[in-house]
Amino acid sequence: MVSADVFKEFAIFGGLNEAQLKRVAAIAREESHPAGAVLFKEGDSAGSLYLVKEGKIVLEMKTEASPHRPIKQVTVDMITRGEALGWSSLIEPYKYTLSGLCIDPARIVVIDGAKLRELMKQDNAIGFEVMKGIAKLLSTRLNHTRIMLMSERGLAMLTEY
Repeated sequence: MVSADVFKEFAIFGGLNEAQLKRVAAIAREESHPAGAVLFKEGDSAGSLYLVKEGKIVLEMKTEASPHRPIKQVTVDMITRGEALGWSSLIEPYKYTLSGLCIDPARIVVIDGAKLRELMKQDNAIGFEVMKGIAKLLSTRLNHTRIMLMSERGLAMLTEY
């Protein structure tokens, strides 16, 4: 079992009290992964929410510019200590929208998505606070993606001339 204190480092659980954090900790485990390990692939069934204690994990997506070009993996974001990934395990259709790849050795806390959803259903206060955290996470991720998209478009415009 993971200590409830660990969850205090993660904004996604910022609204939970000590007793609620202990309930979440009871369904979590800690894992270590080497650099190069794939946590999940885009399109996989989303079974877990991940909290990064150490290391760096990149979120990547497949892009296909045209049917005549090869599919490329594009880095969308980099997740580091104190950040969460795998929100898809809490929101239907429970499919990962990106791939997660460790680029450094990583220590992570893994929370079973189905068990967390059940806990959120049983205790609406936990559910409300966790979903507020998920909304903030998604907002931040969308903003990062928007910045990257604008940077790439700006660069493309510069190279056209």
